Amino acid sequence: MDSKITEQAALESSDDIAVAERLRAGRDEILSELRKLIVGQEDVIDLVLLSLFVGGNSLIVGVPGLAKTLLIHTIAQVLDLKFSRIQFTPDLMPSDITGTDLVQEDPKTGRRKMVFMPGPIFANIVLADEINRTPPKTQAALLEAMQEHRVTVQGETYVLEEPFFVFATQNPIELEGTYSLPEAQLDRFMFHIVMDHLPKDQEMAVVRSTTGLQNYEFKHAVTGRDIVAFQELVRKVPVSDVVLEYVLNVVRTTRPSPNGSPDFINKWVAYGASVRAAQYMVLGGKARALMQGRYHVSFEDIRALAHPVLRHRILRNFHAESERITTDQLIDQLLDIVPKPSSGM
Repeated sequence: MDSKITEQAALESSDDIAVAERLRAGRDEILSELRKLIVGQEDVIDLVLLSLFVGGNSLIVGVPGLAKTLLIHTIAQVLDLKFSRIQFTPDLMPSDITGTDLVQEDPKTGRRKMVFMPGPIFANIVLADEINRTPPKTQAALLEAMQEHRVTVQGETYVLEEPFFVFATQNPIELEGTYSLPEAQLDRFMFHIVMDHLPKDQEMAVVRSTTGLQNYEFKHAVTGRDIVAFQELVRKVPVSDVVLEYVLNVVRTTRPSPNGSPDFINKWVAYGASVRAAQYMVLGGKARALMQGRYHVSFEDIRALAHPVLRHRILRNFHAESERITTDQLIDQLLDIVPKPSSGM
């Protein structure tokens, strides 16, 4: 281990260490409750929990029928948080998400006045289901809520209750009747999580459990207040300069440039990742370290999160699409060629 990392590999106070231990125990308790209903998908669940502990929003992509909606709804139940599901359709309007002002009569005075009626965005966990089935104008209604945790309607700003998360599900772009998400909105998502079919034995367990009687009761071992405390703690976890340098080297190498960028990036990438990629990679690395009982971020934390952080931030060009080069393949090559700083672990 690098000496710079060793010097910083501790949280400042006993209170912080107690919260860190609570985070790790809380993760195990959440997993235990989820397993009452959710089978398999370990990697997906870990990324969703990282989103919760960091305070980020995530995009979950997969064909219909993979329990994307069920997973997020179950997590909200386990955490006893207010849950809201928005079914995105081509005719959905921005006001259907944020809410709107309505004219109501005051029963005491008989006078009419404008009263704000909150939309489904006013929840702790919002599931934007099939977000790519609605036009970009309506998709953009989520932007302020995702970034600022507030919404503005008719010039009035309303603050959303903490904790607040948006989990969006998306069908593959290749299916008919879908709209690509704008790059500005994609960049607001911490992770692009790919959900795939389960192995046969796990799929059999799903069929067996879902075709019988179901009556699940969840223990609320972790609360919304705990989640907020975990998010504050994550930002206190130290990161060495060499790890930060590695993160920036990975992110900056995704950007095409006539001077210095690898040939495969210049050939197949139209636009690379923004600085948000580096921010989320570091924050995710901090949360991952805590989940594994460590108080510092390692290179392995960064490499483990490179795909979900970068796959929606690297925009392929026509040549890559025509040659069927995937974003994940580009990230694989990227991790192979970007060296760890020589003073690192």
